[in-house]
Amino acid sequence: MAVSQAPPAPPGAAVADATTGGTRTARSGSSGLVPYLFLAPYLVLFSVFVLAPAVYGLWISLHRWDFLLPVKPFVGLQNYLNLLTRETAVGNSFWESMGATGKFSLFSVPLLLVIPLLVAMVLNKKFPARTFFRAVFFAPYVLGVAVIGLLWRFLLDPNTGLLNYLFGLVGLPDDIPWTTALPWAWVALVAATVWWTLGFNTVIYLAGLQEIPADLYEAADVDGANPWQKFRFVTLPQLQRVLLFVTTVTVLSSANMFGQSLLITQGAPGTQTRTAIMLIAQEGLGSFRMGNATAMSFVLALFLSLTSLLIFGFFRRLGED
Repeated sequence: MAVSQAPPAPPGAAVADATTGGTRTARSGSSGLVPYLFLAPYLVLFSVFVLAPAVYGLWISLHRWDFLLPVKPFVGLQNYLNLLTRETAVGNSFWESMGATGKFSLFSVPLLLVIPLLVAMVLNKKFPARTFFRAVFFAPYVLGVAVIGLLWRFLLDPNTGLLNYLFGLVGLPDDIPWTTALPWAWVALVAATVWWTLGFNTVIYLAGLQEIPADLYEAADVDGANPWQKFRFVTLPQLQRVLLFVTTVTVLSSANMFGQSLLITQGAPGTQTRTAIMLIAQEGLGSFRMGNATAMSFVLALFLSLTSLLIFGFFRRLGED
């Protein structure tokens, strides 16, 4: 006797499940492609503007790629070996610039972690015109680096700068070489950077502070905790993920500092404040030695990757403790 069969359910329809007594949804084979279709625009942009240039840059770094030469011979890892040897001119310049980058990061990162947190804690409290002051602290961040560089160059010029002029009016030394001598050049670069980027970190901290449940502070008050204890045992643990993000972004941004040094100090005195990115730009775009410049870029990227891994490892262990 012929047995009649029910027609197949259309894709997405609920059908009875004989084994469980419930229902299940029939899925079409193409539904697995949906996530990839949503990711496709980003993957295309990433491949065209990040992955392909990175691969091409790696290829260039293996050649003596000089735009002034008719041929660009393959040299293998020689460009990298030259960087690792301080006796070579390019190696000496590169490690000097890496040292300048490290100094700037060492001076600026702690300030950009602590000061924005203090400002965010103040702006998180309720007081008149709170929204206005939030906008004031964030406002410098919307300015371009060219505007920041020219503004601070005008303020800190040793001869015609406004700051030295004001110092002279109140009887303070009016010949401070803010942009031409150490340590004043570092003071100028760090001050300009902190003033410029403080607002971004403040906004991130502020968002994290607003996510902390008020019940935790109320419980701390019941236990008799003082303000420092509430900050130490409530605020900081709750901000751990935010601190991880802010620390990583701040370190990477400081290590990629370029515009401030170019516009405010021009790398002076000598090349003491010439950062790695500034040297890479001069080597590749100024001297047309793209092989050396791309090798420098990959070495710097390796250092930044290792630094990011150390930061993630530190916060992971901190969370386990």
